[in-house]
Amino acid sequence: MLKIGFICIHNSCRSQMAEGWAKHLAQGKYEVYSAGTEDYPEVKPMARQVMEEAGVDMSENHPKLLSDIPSSLDILITMGCGVECPYVPTRFREDWGLVDPSGGPIEGFRETRDMIKTRVEDLFKSIEAGTLFKDA
Repeated sequence: MLKIGFICIHNSCRSQMAEGWAKHLAQGKYEVYSAGTEDYPEVKPMARQVMEEAGVDMSENHPKLLSDIPSSLDILITMGCGVECPYVPTRFREDWGLVDPSGGPIEGFRETRDMIKTRVEDLFKSIEAGTLFKDA
């Protein structure tokens, strides 16, 4: 089973939403994880709220560190942390370059949620089509 990880700095917003969407849309087809490079106390309340609005339950989610997930992944997606994200062995890596909506209005969280859903759907389409690892 493919292991997919979504990584950002605090694992409190973007990577949590990506994990939520991936688990919701994959329905057990893949092992899905999210983690951060720095400790953080909780998932952002507005991130939980906007995901709940979309029918994705993140009530049990909590921030995790890279050491809390498998050390080797098939797919690693970073949320925009660029060079700050450490090396993780993977077959495919991509940075989505998403702006963190934290500290802004709820509409920014909704826009980020919707962008992440589209990107997760596109990622799954590439996996299913067999095009993601064609050059790997």
